[in-house]
Parts: sequence; structure tokens; C-alpha cells
Amino acid sequence: MKLQFPIPRHLLQASGKRVAQALLDTLPHDQPLPAGAPSKPAPPVPTRIFDLLTHQISQYPQPDALASKVNGEWRKYSAQEIANTVRALAAGLHAAGVRPGDLIANSTETNRPEWNFIDLAVLSLGAVHVPIYPTLTSEEVHYILEDSGSKLVFVSTEALRAKVATVIDRLPALQAIYTYDSSSSDTCAAACSWHGLRLAGETLLSEHPAETNRALDEIAAAVRPEDLATLIYTSGTTGQPKGVMLSHTNLVSNCMAIVPLIHAVPGERTISFLPLCHIFERTLTNAYLYSGMPVYYAESLDRIGENMREIRPRFFAAVPRILEKVFERIMARGNALNGRRKQLFFWALELAERIDPEAPIPMADHVRLAAADQLVFSKWRAALGGRVNGIVCGSAALNPRLARIFWNAGVKVYEGYGPTEAAPVITSNHREHGAHRIGTVGQVIEGGEVKIAEDGEILYRGPNVMLGYYHRPDLTAETVDSDGYLHTGDVGEFVEGEDGVRFLRITDRKKEIFKTSGGKYIAPQPLENRLKESPYVAQAMVVGEYQKFPGALIVPNFTAVRTHLGAHEPLPAADADLVREPAVHALIASEVKRLNADFAQYAQVKDFRLLAQEWTADSGELTPTQKLKRREIVKKFAGEIASLYSVVSR
Repeated sequence: MKLQFPIPRHLLQASGKRVAQALLDTLPHDQPLPAGAPSKPAPPVPTRIFDLLTHQISQYPQPDALASKVNGEWRKYSAQEIANTVRALAAGLHAAGVRPGDLIANSTETNRPEWNFIDLAVLSLGAVHVPIYPTLTSEEVHYILEDSGSKLVFVSTEALRAKVATVIDRLPALQAIYTYDSSSSDTCAAACSWHGLRLAGETLLSEHPAETNRALDEIAAAVRPEDLATLIYTSGTTGQPKGVMLSHTNLVSNCMAIVPLIHAVPGERTISFLPLCHIFERTLTNAYLYSGMPVYYAESLDRIGENMREIRPRFFAAVPRILEKVFERIMARGNALNGRRKQLFFWALELAERIDPEAPIPMADHVRLAAADQLVFSKWRAALGGRVNGIVCGSAALNPRLARIFWNAGVKVYEGYGPTEAAPVITSNHREHGAHRIGTVGQVIEGGEVKIAEDGEILYRGPNVMLGYYHRPDLTAETVDSDGYLHTGDVGEFVEGEDGVRFLRITDRKKEIFKTSGGKYIAPQPLENRLKESPYVAQAMVVGEYQKFPGALIVPNFTAVRTHLGAHEPLPAADADLVREPAVHALIASEVKRLNADFAQYAQVKDFRLLAQEWTADSGELTPTQKLKRREIVKKFAGEIASLYSVVSR
């Protein structure tokens, strides 16, 4: 195994299901700065990512700008401590041979402040940050490290270090692996902690302050807004991932566009649990950094509920699958109630589902909602600490039924939209009057423009559109046209709101639309979203390309199914046995028939197969951002799909 360390070794050796309950409190979102806070001169507008930290320090430095749990206690980093750490790490990286344009990879299993330290230090040197999902296989990691030509890689754990170590001999450009924590290895021959680089930088800053600071300042000053800042490999629902090249301008312009939409309040906390290696959470974190919102990193998905009650966040981001699991948990609790309490629960739920929160609400319904809030919904919101005033949701479509229930229960969920290639936000709903519409992904952000192509594809142009795909000018030319429009691959339409406000609605993925043997085009996503409105359906994928009719693979909500049917007859304990029960099939069949009713006859799901295990990123059916990997699902369940079409013709 080869490992090289360009700085002295003595300077390198260093010491050193899920979201449980949900919902939120409806509190005022506008808060003045603390009384007596001094007025400050208008700061320069940030143009590079590391300028965002400078902005916070100059305007409203936070004592807990970043925080994470260490040995059971919250370890808080002030804005100035972050700046000092980033400075020392940048000095150590420069001493280790990192130069402008070098690519530095980074992978962490949970969000941690070290990720931010590395990000800011790498970018301040004019180098390029390459985040890697921790769930990727060794071969997938090898592909990214090889394609990017990464010079160093940081990993959060020994398990990730071992994964990289298995392929390092096939990576001629990779010089060293650094772990976040001190390595269990006796020597740096196997791995070193990032603390070694920081300590090396601190030594240089202490022993040669003038020369070291001058060099770092000159390097940072030479970083241009249009320079490449990060290379993000798309999770790839099909084929090999592509490296999306995003500049400082791409990242900063998108950050500045969403700051007014999230109504950030300096000093008000957020909780972060979506992966920082994904552009959605990363861009929000940039907005928090600029706005002076302390970021508390959740310990794990299993402890989010406990962490929320500890830190009482005001705002956070989620993906639809997490909110679906929240709702499944809520339903399970409701079904476990008895008597009057159970009646009240389902009365409140029916009310929340029925009322359109964006239409005038009759006084009688206002009274009913107030009663439901006091008796039922307030208990849901308390699980989030009682101070959350907004959740932004992206990455995939949110079921409008869930959005309606959450809103009426006091959970303001704001859907947004955009691909990695747009850094990523293109549109978003937000809290201003008339600026939100359920079932849409909101209005186009400031500085961007959207047009709908003749075939329905969403085209976008703005300062956040990527530089291109790394090493793939051919794919870049296919994706960004000569007029600068990004071809998103999504199909959509504009719908009118109040006063002529236009909201974008996503109707499907262009490449996911398929044709039946009868020549009819089927858009699977609306069908899938409708099926998931059933409380007994957890996941669904519609199939049927070149077949006689659309079919579906369905993963039941086993908890809801057992609760519903268990009162009438005994059920097997194993999910694999449960999906073979005639009563279960009959229940799902009745739901499919009911939910199909609004679709044209040719577009209705005619048959389905029940699957016994939930699709996850770990098992390969979902991307890390919870999108369906359709090609993998079709391959994995080829037998089940074939059986849909081997029966009598319909």
C-alpha cells in the first residue's frame, strides 16, 4: 500500500424507524436583533464560500455557530473558533502540498463540524472539495476518486478508511487518507487524523506568523468567484455518476437567493441530519452560516427526536420519505389509542385532511381546528421542542395529502425543487402571503428564469447553473444548451395563484415516462404518489414499459396493515408471510382500485405485487436522497414484474 506524507511526520501525528415524532409550533418568524445590539456597517457581499464565515463574524458572531455531541455533551464551536481552526487547517494543508486546483475528497457517516472545517479550509486554498456518500461501495468510491484525481481524502471513521484503503493501490493520484478522529493505528503509515494537519498549521502560524498569514491571505485573495469550488457526483438513478462542477458563484448565488425564503433569524438554532455531501443540505448550511443561525448536528437518524427536544430548533430540512415515516409513526400511535382518545385522534386527522389551508376557512372550521390543535396537534409539535416555525422539503415529491395534514396541524412544510446541476434550488414555496401552494414546488428564485419546453421539460437559466460535467463536455452540451438553459429532465407546468403569481408543478421525470404496448404514454410518478396516499402503502413503483397495462410493485405499511386486519383475524408474524395473506392482498387491491379512479382507464394500475422488505439506500433500491433507483428495482424484482404479465390477458 502506498501512502505519502509531504510534511514532517511529527507534525502529522495527532491526538486528539428514525424521526420519531413530528411537527411544529406556529410561532412568529420575524424577530428583532437583541436590544442594544450595535449597528454595523454594511459588509461586502460574499462572493466565495469562505466569505460567508467572514460575514457572520463581522455581523453577528455566534457562540455556537456549529455544534455536535461528543461523549454525550454538546461541543459548541464559536464563529471565531471555526475561523481559527480553518486557518490552521489551511496552513497544514498548504504545507502538505495542497495547491489551487487540487481535488480533496471527504466522506462522513454523520454530519460533523469537521466537514465544515475541511470545506472552508480547502476552498480558501483555491482547491476543490469532492464530497462522497458514505454508503457507496468500495468500487463506487474508487470510481469517484479515480475520475476526480483526488489528492487527499478525509474520512470520519475507521470503517470508511478501510473502504478507501482497499482500493488505494489503484489510485495513483491519491497521496494520503486522513480520519476525523485519531487513528487506532500505531503509526501514520496506515492513516492520520486531520488534527495532525491542524497542529502542523498551528505550529507554522506560531513560529512563522508573518510569512504564513501572508501566504494564506494571498492565496485566498486570488480565488475568483468563477473558480471551481466543488465536484459533486450525482447519486445516479441510472448508470455511472457524473461529476457536477459548481463554482463559488454557483454556490454563493444560490445561498443568497434562499436566505430571504427561510426567514433566518440570527441566534435561532437549526438541526441538521440530511447528508452534507448532498447539495440540498450543504446549500442550506451555507445559508445558515451567512445568516448567523447556529447549526446543531443530530447524533444519528435514530436520535433526531431526542436531539430536537434538547436543542429546540426553529427550522430544518427534510426529504419526503422522512416525513412519510413521521406520519406512519403518528398513525401507529393513533391506532394504539382506545375509546374517546382514539375517536378524537381520528376526528382531528380527518379535519386536517379535509380543510384546504390556502382557501378561506369557515369560522366553524376555525373553531374545530383550534380544538383539534389543543387536544391533538399540540402534542405532536411538542416532540420537536415546540419552537420550529418551518420545514423545507426537497429531493422528491411530497404527497399533497401529507402536506395538507401537516399544515393544518401547525406544521408548515415548504416544498422546493432543483437538481444538483443548479446548486440546487430553482423554485421554492415560502411563508410570505400568497407565496405558498400545496402540490407545487413554489416560485422561481430571484435571479433565475424557467421556461417549459414543447415536450413539457423544465428548462432553467440562472447564475447557479453548473459549469458542466467533469471530463464530459459531450454530456454538458446535451444538458446546458447554447442559450444557457439547463435541461432538467423533469416535466412540469405552471399553475396560477393569487395576483398572477405562478407556481411550478412537477408532473414527472422525462426519462421515466414510458409507453405501453398499446402506444399510450404513462407518467409513473403521479400514480405512485396517489398510491402512497393510502395509509396501507409505504412505497410503490409503477412499471409496464411495452406491456399491455401499468402494474405496480408495492411495499405495504406493515404496521397499519396489521392494526387494521389484526382486530378481525390472526396474522403471521413474518412480513414475508403477511404479503401472501389473501386478506392483505384484498385490502391493498381495494386501495389501488379506489386511488386509481381519477386516472384514465389506460393509465390505471391493473395489477400489483406485494414485497416484504422496505426499499432503502443500503439495500440498493434508493439513492442516498431517497429517490427510486428504477433500473435497480426492475433488475432486482424482474421475476415479480414478469409475473404481472404472465397471467391472462386483460
